[in-house]
Amino acid sequence: FPEMMDGRVKTLHPNIHGGLLARRDRDSHLQSARENNIELIDLVVVNLYPFKETILRPDVTYDLAVENVDIGGPSMLRSAAKNHASVTIIVDPSDYPLVLAELTETGNTTYEMRQRLAAKVFRHTAAYDALIADYFTTQVGENKPEKLTLTYDLKQA
Repeated sequence: FPEMMDGRVKTLHPNIHGGLLARRDRDSHLQSARENNIELIDLVVVNLYPFKETILRPDVTYDLAVENVDIGGPSMLRSAAKNHASVTIIVDPSDYPLVLAELTETGNTTYEMRQRLAAKVFRHTAAYDALIADYFTTQVGENKPEKLTLTYDLKQA
């Protein structure tokens, strides 16, 4: 499918998510991929839409904030992280050199690295979703939502 609806629909497609989620140790998954012409994806690098930066702008409108909610990026990240046994996922540019060094040295990444990167992805998408939820909660004037999600950045003193 081509990108459509002003860019709102562009990445949620079986060719993408099938390529990310196919288990390499399951013949049935590999057969399904072949039958559907789905290429396996081994490396995912995603930088999400800048929602936080957008809502901090003094001229931000509600509609602009809504348009800066990334849907496809977190979906691809979560699919890749779920299948971290086979897929390397990078969500933080500071990880580029580490991953590149390992790929250069061995041609692949270790399971331990992929595990760490997957954990980072889930923390990152959770914080991203919490920020969006907080923004929408504030916009509708809810003072006491039934769920409150808090995230903090760890800083060295």
